[in-house]
Amino acid sequence: MKELIKKGFRTRTTSIYTPGSNKVFKISRSKFSSFADCPRCFYLDRVKGLKEPSMPGWALNTAVDDLLKKEFDAHRKAGTPHSIMTKYNLNFVPFKHKDMDTWRNSLSGGISYEDKETNLIIHGGVDDIWFNKDTEELVVVDYKAQSKSGSVETEAYLNDKYHQGYKRQMDIYVHILRQMGFKVSNTTYFMVCNGDKDYDAFDAKINFTITLVPYLSDCSWIQNKIKEMKKVLDSKKPPNHNIDCEKCIYLESYSSIRK
Repeated sequence: MKELIKKGFRTRTTSIYTPGSNKVFKISRSKFSSFADCPRCFYLDRVKGLKEPSMPGWALNTAVDDLLKKEFDAHRKAGTPHSIMTKYNLNFVPFKHKDMDTWRNSLSGGISYEDKETNLIIHGGVDDIWFNKDTEELVVVDYKAQSKSGSVETEAYLNDKYHQGYKRQMDIYVHILRQMGFKVSNTTYFMVCNGDKDYDAFDAKINFTITLVPYLSDCSWIQNKIKEMKKVLDSKKPPNHNIDCEKCIYLESYSSIRK
């Protein structure tokens, strides 16, 4: 039983925060987003070291991401616009920077900055960054692969309850890049690759329709949320259960059964 419980907790000390510590502590974009969803689950993870059950990777989505990165890197090297930019009449080219590969690797690199007020390093890996030649601003882009019936419509896509985290993700990326000293556009793009299921046969391929969904980022909430996150990390006890969090509901329901 002890071994079973042990496996449910993190072992890497760098992943666990000590309340009251003044040491610099890294918070990934995904963990920051988790805090916004549920401070209690975030606290149990980052302070108590409780691991969430793992999930399998999204292999097909990853394959689409990898192929798109290769495609855009060819244009990045040549300094030419991708066809999707031309299609949407955008005077863009893929942004060329020596650290691009690092910025795209969320595990070993990513974009990051240290918030001096809280000693928290906020970091995350971007899918791509484009350059607006008219405004000389960076444009954050996130690849999204899916397979849904019908066309992708901007309003419906952004209002989908399962896509609210996507928008928060973009806000954080824009905020980080600005803190790194870059001039960044408020307008970001989801490059939505929708797998078409209407063909008569598979023929060893999936055809995708690509749609650019513009999203006007909002970074106004981030700084206060970072302060709030630091306060929670320094707390001696976890926040109250979140009635809107499925994980909180599950853990509380399980506890009631054990009683």
